Amino acid sequence: MTRVVVVGDLMTDAVARARFPLARASDTPAVVTMHGGGSGANIASWLAVEGSEVAFIGRRGADITGRNRDMELMGYGVDARLVMDPERPTGTCVVLVTHKGERTMLSDPGANAALSPEDLPRDLFTQGSHLHMSGYTLICEGSRDAALAALDLARRAGMSISVDCASSAPVERTGAEPFLEWTHGAKLLFANADQAKVLTGRDDPEAAAKVLTAWFPQVVIKCNADGALWYSNNRSDAVKVPAEQVERVVDGTGAGDAFAAGFLPSWLDGKQPADALAAGNALAAKCLVNLGARPRL
Repeated sequence: MTRVVVVGDLMTDAVARARFPLARASDTPAVVTMHGGGSGANIASWLAVEGSEVAFIGRRGADITGRNRDMELMGYGVDARLVMDPERPTGTCVVLVTHKGERTMLSDPGANAALSPEDLPRDLFTQGSHLHMSGYTLICEGSRDAALAALDLARRAGMSISVDCASSAPVERTGAEPFLEWTHGAKLLFANADQAKVLTGRDDPEAAAKVLTAWFPQVVIKCNADGALWYSNNRSDAVKVPAEQVERVVDGTGAGDAFAAGFLPSWLDGKQPADALAAGNALAAKCLVNLGARPRL
């Protein structure tokens, strides 16, 4: 089994689910719940629960929230390598879910923004392991040096590398060109259709994937209800697998992270792309019927 080392963001998600249409500049009844979050930490949690050997490198505050997030990761079976920040709080994300299920996120990275190259445990960067890099760590200016250092350590160790695009708006603010430059050398890119459009200017996910194979040997595009597709720079057509049907979506938060955690083990084991896509879709479906972005403890 290939050990997966995830470098990424650790957050607390405050999920506010509006019961009625938002009354702007007034008051709307909602159900508010608190959950462990952060794209990188979510992926690590799903990987561990599904039986992978996984380590997570990140930064938390010296607060009760940070301690709770740390204990959660250990509860999932993650080898949590968290550095405690004496000044910044643990990151927080307010997830506003409308009565129709549309999500808008307001993020305060907190301690995540101070992750430094010195925080990277060198013993985790070994040949035969796999590095998964959360795009948030690259996009955030404060943690970018740590992300670039981790990618460099992985390349030097001969590790395989995958990168997740994080979110379309931050990638757009950062710029497609820098993002593609920083991630050069990664074997696999995960993006959703919106992120792929930001990186390539192409509306069609398959066309965007084809363009992206100029930078990455393999590309996976998540297409929400349409499932996902895989494209390689040595193929002329994409492999597509439809999404699994879900009776009732409880919460879409973290479904993309669960997909990546489902895809990676099959892909690392050398299984066919269609099998890896199906495994990703299956775990995403499991996340959709679950409240919050993480597996149930």
